[in-house]
Amino acid sequence: MKLSLAIVALALAIPAVSYAQDSTAVSNGEYPNTFSSGSANVSPFTNQSKRFNDWSISAGAGVPLIQSADLTSIKNGNGKNLFGYSAYVSIDKAITHAFGLKLQYDRGETRQGWFNTKDAAPDAKAVGARTQYDAISLLGDINFSNLLRRVDNHSPYRWALHGYAGIGTLAYRAYQKDSKGQQLVTEVKPFKLGSMFMQAGAGLKYKINNRIDLEGRLMYVVTGDDEFDGGGDKYSVINRREEQVSDNFFNATLGISLKLGKHESHLMWHDPLQEIYYKLDVLANKNQDIEVCKKGDADNDGVCDDWDRQLDTPAGARVDGAGVALDTDLDGVIDLYDKCVTVPGPVENNGCPTTTTGPVVETETKLEGIEFDLNSDRILPSNTPILNNAVNYINSSTGSYSVIGATDTRGTDAYNQKLSERRANNVKNYLIKNGVQSGKINAIGKGEKDLKYPECEPATKCPEWKNRANRRVYFEAK
Repeated sequence: MKLSLAIVALALAIPAVSYAQDSTAVSNGEYPNTFSSGSANVSPFTNQSKRFNDWSISAGAGVPLIQSADLTSIKNGNGKNLFGYSAYVSIDKAITHAFGLKLQYDRGETRQGWFNTKDAAPDAKAVGARTQYDAISLLGDINFSNLLRRVDNHSPYRWALHGYAGIGTLAYRAYQKDSKGQQLVTEVKPFKLGSMFMQAGAGLKYKINNRIDLEGRLMYVVTGDDEFDGGGDKYSVINRREEQVSDNFFNATLGISLKLGKHESHLMWHDPLQEIYYKLDVLANKNQDIEVCKKGDADNDGVCDDWDRQLDTPAGARVDGAGVALDTDLDGVIDLYDKCVTVPGPVENNGCPTTTTGPVVETETKLEGIEFDLNSDRILPSNTPILNNAVNYINSSTGSYSVIGATDTRGTDAYNQKLSERRANNVKNYLIKNGVQSGKINAIGKGEKDLKYPECEPATKCPEWKNRANRRVYFEAK
């Protein structure tokens, strides 16, 4: 009987131990998906993606004490204080940080009655008994410490309270001894309907190191059998002394657990809430100061040198977000020195156009040029206010104007010529669409032959803001 139980336990343990391995892995790029909440740090949950060990082997020994029976191991019952022995071995699997399963094999001997069966009967009325048992059970393991641990408890986590409950099959041989001698009164085989039993209890674990735990455990075993105590059949004189129909006993044990796997920590000793709050504490204590303008602002234009594209802006000049001095009419004279801010003109005339009657003052015209993105003839939304002002001015003027398109020096001459023509025609069509008479304007493309900044040949010689200024459309009176 004992041999058959041992063979069954070994057969169940071998496939379990064979999968007692895990390692780390990273996402293979197939995730995230619908079920991953959009997280990019996910991967299929396999033995290769585990972070913690989750298998262990436990073994221990102890003392069983029959408490509820016709013959007991406790003096205040139907017997004296008689101590038997017990031992267990189990294969343990952690499912989560708070729940696991145990496949456990128990073996032991209880002693009960008025004397130890190793001794002679003291009188004709004294009855003693002993029961040799073997059991296989499947137990659920609840880690109460991980369920009840406070999130603000930062003390070392070395003690853990566990609760156990499960069912199994029980095989035993019960011997009874009196003044006439000892005899086998009951034998129950395993894996029979009447051999089912239950046990439940609690254990207190102490973490010695990352591989070994020490545990004291107290289990209560409900046999469901009135003959387990060795009282004979259920109608015998002894079994009629008490009304209970189940002989139950306590089993106090002390054991160790060996944790298997390649990782440093075991899942049952990991508290995810502690990990989360620890990381939050680290983040909260981290210096969050951000150093602004690490390189300073050499030209005092209000734009840090880290992203200033013009580090020598003259004092008093207005700048854009990149630190470039504003040149509203794109004539090469910044607004600070431009006497006609909104009208293009040569540098020698302080940014105002020249005529036969002398310089034109700013109040005489409101025509401004616009810039384009690289390799694009699309009118930017930011330029529509400038073009709308041009519509109003041209309609109120008696003259006619040329819409002139230009490019930077990237690309071939032929390509840039066509691109400048498209830019000029797009602006012309916009003006006509918004009310300008077609006879008052014409479109001219000058390609890369009309650079606002001639030194940008090739384009790599200049900063991008100068190349952008070369990619423009402007207006010229006929």
